[in-house]
Amino acid sequence: MQTANDGRNDFDFLVGNWIMRHRRLKERLKGCTEWEEFEGTAVGKKLLNGLGHCDEVIMKRETGPTHGYTLRLFDVKSKEWSIYWAAGTSGTLGVPMVGKLKDGVGEFYSHEVFEGRHIFCRFIWSKITANSAQWEQAFFCGWRGNMGNQLGEYVRTSIRSRICNQKMTEGMILIS
Repeated sequence: MQTANDGRNDFDFLVGNWIMRHRRLKERLKGCTEWEEFEGTAVGKKLLNGLGHCDEVIMKRETGPTHGYTLRLFDVKSKEWSIYWAAGTSGTLGVPMVGKLKDGVGEFYSHEVFEGRHIFCRFIWSKITANSAQWEQAFFCGWRGNMGNQLGEYVRTSIRSRICNQKMTEGMILIS
């Protein structure tokens, strides 16, 4: 039986069409300070009567389009989400990030292998509204500490279209 605040609706904000703007370190865990910036699109929907969410993304990177798929599943016993990512280059689901949203901020963690090294990974979802959200990723490897390596800002496409149309009617050009 579903209770009002058990967490299963935490990702409902991602249902629909989104424009994403990402900022990602070109090389991670290598002391790199050069960032790649790119846009993309995401289409999200509910699964399993609300116990799951998925989204398909296309990112327009310097190296060409990158496709991906996110699967989020809610565990009704632990009240936690498991977030799986599948990159279009491998076609396999990765190690799940596990966590929950509390007071509008979601923290998710995993232990995984990145380029042959065992790391901890953290996702944070924040600044969540009906029409926007922010996602960030950080790696932790040994004693090197937090290596923030990617930031994504999401804007619902209908909102972005209205902003763009408004700016154009005001004689301004929206550069994003």
